[in-house]
Amino acid sequence: MTSHTSAPFTDALAAGTLVLDGGLSNQLGAAGHDLSDELWSARLLADRPEAITEAHLAYYEAGADVAITSSYQASFEGFAKRGIQRERAAELIALSVELARDAVVEAGRRGIGRRLYVAASVGPYGAMLADGSEYRGRYGLSVAELEAFHRPRMEVLAAAGPDVLALETIPDTAEAEALLRAARGLGVPAWLSYSIAGDRTRAGQPLEEAFGPAAEADEIVAVGVNCCAPEDVEGAVETAARVTGKPVVVYPNSGETWDAQARVWTGRSTFTAEQVEGWRGSGARLIGGCCRVGPGAVTSIARTLDRVA
Repeated sequence: MTSHTSAPFTDALAAGTLVLDGGLSNQLGAAGHDLSDELWSARLLADRPEAITEAHLAYYEAGADVAITSSYQASFEGFAKRGIQRERAAELIALSVELARDAVVEAGRRGIGRRLYVAASVGPYGAMLADGSEYRGRYGLSVAELEAFHRPRMEVLAAAGPDVLALETIPDTAEAEALLRAARGLGVPAWLSYSIAGDRTRAGQPLEEAFGPAAEADEIVAVGVNCCAPEDVEGAVETAARVTGKPVVVYPNSGETWDAQARVWTGRSTFTAEQVEGWRGSGARLIGGCCRVGPGAVTSIARTLDRVA
């Protein structure tokens, strides 16, 4: 059996295109788990950790090379709201990486021979607020205050040994600047991924301006977009590649729309595996899906990109 000791992630990224997983909450919800509280999938770190490993495994078996951990909404402040003390919160944040590693090991037992990677999710400050503000940004906090929020949990995640940090669904340039600062000296590469609407961040900044600072950040090995409409990806890929000269990461939603009042998804999926050929041609090297993109779509992406599913 092929060893699953991870080769350096940056080497794999330089060698070709990697397939990301799909929506973790999508897979957990499909398995019957209730994710309606403020901790979202992070609640299962304490309540049903084995369910998280099973969800990661489903994506590895579907053809994903990289699984993104369940730490998107995991923070010391968020856990404190639930009465979870700091030491236990640190254990749960680190556990998110361990559970994904468990899925890598199990995938090897099941005969998956390709190298698999773990990306530790670092969601935006607004995810902790659980009020939708991660899709607006501009929280009224300074860059220094945002850095102070992110750095402690990033230190815990980095110490847990992921292959890469996924600084994801970032709505504005101030938070991106804070994350770039917080990533320094952690010893783990990272990607920076904005949530966008059209050709701007969710907070309204032009993508050319948003991607710029990442070009000079040594820790950042890829830049791109996620949790957006598939139709917005092509232009963002071209801009990110041109501005930064770095590999591009993309994992959009299905194209359906979330109705926050009714708490249901509406519309139809506009995500097709064929779109990824254009994204790869424009510079995307990490390609997967976010909300409402499940294992079936990931298998289609892997086949389209000639990856072994």
